[in-house]
Amino acid sequence: MKRKNLIKLTPAMLLAITVLSGCVRRTKTGHPYGFVYEKMAVPTQHLLHWMANVLGGYGWAIIVITIVVRLILMPLMIEQSKKMTIQQEKLSFIRPELNAIQERQKKATTQEERAAVSADMMKLYRENGISMAGGIGCLPLLIQLPIFSALYAAIQYSPEISKAYFFGVNLGHRSYLYILLTFGIYVLQGWLSTLGLPADQRAQMKQMMLMSPIMTAFFTYIAPAGLGLYFFAGGIVACLQTLIVNAMRPQIRERVRKQIKERRAQKATAVSTEKTATTAKKVATPETDKASDTNVHARNRKRNAGKQRRRK
Repeated sequence: MKRKNLIKLTPAMLLAITVLSGCVRRTKTGHPYGFVYEKMAVPTQHLLHWMANVLGGYGWAIIVITIVVRLILMPLMIEQSKKMTIQQEKLSFIRPELNAIQERQKKATTQEERAAVSADMMKLYRENGISMAGGIGCLPLLIQLPIFSALYAAIQYSPEISKAYFFGVNLGHRSYLYILLTFGIYVLQGWLSTLGLPADQRAQMKQMMLMSPIMTAFFTYIAPAGLGLYFFAGGIVACLQTLIVNAMRPQIRERVRKQIKERRAQKATAVSTEKTATTAKKVATPETDKASDTNVHARNRKRNAGKQRRRK
C-alpha cells in the first residue's frame, strides 16, 4: 500500500513543481511576483533568513524545519505505520488459508469459479478484520506537500539561499551527493521496515523497498540541493520512526493473535448454536405435526357431533 501511496503522490509533487514554476512570474527587471511567490515563498524566505542568522547557516535552518515538521507529524505517521503493521500481522496469521484460496484462484477456469474464490477471499478478510486498503493512507505524505512547495519556491527565488553553501554543497543547485545520500537513507529505512517480518512478506516488500528510494532520489534530482537536504533529514527521522514501530511489533503481534482467536471462537460458537437450533427444530417438528393432527381430528369430531344433534 505504501508503494501505491507514493505513486499517487508523484503526480501531485510534479504538479506542485509545474505550478510553482509557471505561476511565479517575473517583471522586466527580473523580480518575481504572483500569489505563489508572495504567499508561500516570501514567508518561508523570511523564516529561513531568521533561522539562518540564529543557527549559523541556511543548511541548519532547513534541517531544523525538517525535524520540527516531522516531529509534529510523527504521532500521525506512527499511527499510520501501526495500522499497516497490524494488517501485516493479520495477513501473516491467515497466510495458510490465504494461500489455499490463491491456489484455487489459479486453478479457476470459469467466471463463476473466479467469483466464488473472490467472495471467499473477501469473506476471509472480513472475518479477520483485514482492510483491503492496507491500513495506511496518503495523509502524512499530502500534509508535507505544502512544505515541499514552500521550500522549493523559497530556495528557487531567493538569491541569498540559492548562493548559500552547506558543508561545501551549493543549496541552490542540484547535488549528486544529496541524491546518493537520500537514496541511501530511504533504502535503510525500507530495510528497517522489514525487520521482524516473515520471509514471504519480506520478499513481497522488496519492490516497495526500492520504489520509495528511487522516487525520493528523483525528486532530489529535479530540485535544488536545499530541498534534497530536506528529504535527507526527513529520511533520518523516518528511520527513527521505523525503529519505534519495530519495537512495538511484538505487542502488536500478540494483540492481533488474541483478536483473531477471539473472532474465530465467537464464529465457532455462533455456528454451533445455529446447528443446535436447527437440529432441535427438526426434532420438534414431527411431534408438533402429530399434535396438530390430533387437534384437527378433535375439532372435526366435535363438528360432526354437532351436525348429528341438529338432525335429530
